[in-house]
Amino acid sequence: MSAKAAAPVATGYSGTPLAKKLGIGEGTRVTLLHAPAELRDWLAPLPRGVVFDDRPGTHSDVVHLFAVRLADLQAELAALRAALRPDAALWVSWPKRAAKVATDITEDRIRDAALPLGFVDVKVCAVSAVWSGLKLVLRKALR
Repeated sequence: MSAKAAAPVATGYSGTPLAKKLGIGEGTRVTLLHAPAELRDWLAPLPRGVVFDDRPGTHSDVVHLFAVRLADLQAELAALRAALRPDAALWVSWPKRAAKVATDITEDRIRDAALPLGFVDVKVCAVSAVWSGLKLVLRKALR
């Protein structure tokens, strides 16, 4: 990942801890893809029983994908659509424009890539000073 990690928006603008904003509760199985090394620190303190997995699959409750290139994002979204169970949450994070990180991803481009696969966006949040996150779920008719 070429995006330089930055100090987190510790509890976000809302004062809500990042883990809670991302829907990581007690016993959640989380898969991180291309995440900054500091992400686990940003998520602290974690609820009891949270488990991190290296690969996404039907065991994943929450997947958090970080991307800086649209082509990579499109390929990852297609693979995740096939791998995840219908009720899993998928967060896609991309560099904020203000972070001055080279990227061709925007919130609208994420939607353009995700909607044809059956995903809909339901939430957006600040993940850190560099990263924004868009939460995707399968549309109700596909769950």
